[in-house]
Amino acid sequence: MSRRLRLPALAVAALFGAALSPALAANAPGVSATTIEIGQTMPYSGPVTAFGTLGKGELAFFHMINDEGGVNGRKIKLISLDDGYAPPKTVEQTRKLVEQEGVAFLFSSIGTATNSAVQKYLNDRKIPQLFIGSGASKWGNDAQFPWTIGGVQATFRAEGRIYARYILAHKPDARIGVLYQNDDYGKDYFLGLRDVLGDKFDKTVVAESYEFTDPTIDSQIVSLQAAGVDAIIVGATPKFAAQAIRKVYDIGWKPMFFLSNVAIWVNSVMKPAGPEKGVGIISSAYVKDPTDSAWDNDPGMQQFRAFMKKYMPDADASDQNYVNSFNEGMVLVQVLKQCGDDLSRENILRQATNLHHLALPMLLPGITVDTGPTDYYPVKQMQLMRWDGRHWVRFGELLNGT
Repeated sequence: MSRRLRLPALAVAALFGAALSPALAANAPGVSATTIEIGQTMPYSGPVTAFGTLGKGELAFFHMINDEGGVNGRKIKLISLDDGYAPPKTVEQTRKLVEQEGVAFLFSSIGTATNSAVQKYLNDRKIPQLFIGSGASKWGNDAQFPWTIGGVQATFRAEGRIYARYILAHKPDARIGVLYQNDDYGKDYFLGLRDVLGDKFDKTVVAESYEFTDPTIDSQIVSLQAAGVDAIIVGATPKFAAQAIRKVYDIGWKPMFFLSNVAIWVNSVMKPAGPEKGVGIISSAYVKDPTDSAWDNDPGMQQFRAFMKKYMPDADASDQNYVNSFNEGMVLVQVLKQCGDDLSRENILRQATNLHHLALPMLLPGITVDTGPTDYYPVKQMQLMRWDGRHWVRFGELLNGT
């Protein structure tokens, strides 16, 4: 039986802070006797600034780790640059991180299109592109892009499969509409639906897309209603997710409604849309919700809240992007811990693809991080949940999106 790795509450220092005698590996750019420099790009400006909280949370997380002694005697320096969610800017900033800053690797950069723009550049140079801030299924292509690993979340394609199976079980004759962002992120929902529907896909699914630079998606919602759709999947970023919720409600449409789990944030989506307007919407979860009182006495939640209180006292602790930053940071620290003193890029990749049954404080019970040499999807399970006007309420069993 595989040994189960756990990160108990309030034990981060004990697990990660042990100082070892530093020694430098032969191919270890960005590594000194005392530090490891890593880089990322984040949308601190532009159309999806809501996702910039991920980078802010990760900066705070590594501040905590460094206060506790770092990893194997080295402090982690995260250089987090703004790319405005614009692929050309991502290319510019990533080249700066690699060629000027000399980082060891890229970590948790946000966005499907943005990461796609630098994937070949990084892989050609054998620079790890770790735990991307995107659930696109393309990050699991270990044969073509072995230096790129998906994020600590289930894929959008897996999410689409789960929604499709739910629709078939509860409304088998549904005409399914998809509102999606016109990139690999949004298109993954199509792949998931097609996986489940097979030859029924073309006569069952109606699609409307938007560009992330569009001002609204109101016309797309109206078109889907007019097409007779009675089950809708919205694969959108927070701004457009809030617009979709508002518009569906305002035109009196009542389809079975599924919302991408990257757009479920209470303060940046549900409240701006109008909490009462989203009642009944279904989404999926793989992390614990800081607003759910069921977790008040949970050791992992207490650990997360203690981190937020000390290192991000003015931040909105209910924003689940901070939960994701906490989880992503935990996984990276585990990888670096496994590396020991061999911080070559080759060994960093080797350890990132050698995680087994890693339970994190803020993952739902029963969900673990698992990777292997040909398994680049760290998280594979999720649970359905429904918006009740105030909270997301989980229901049913853990589901596998494979």
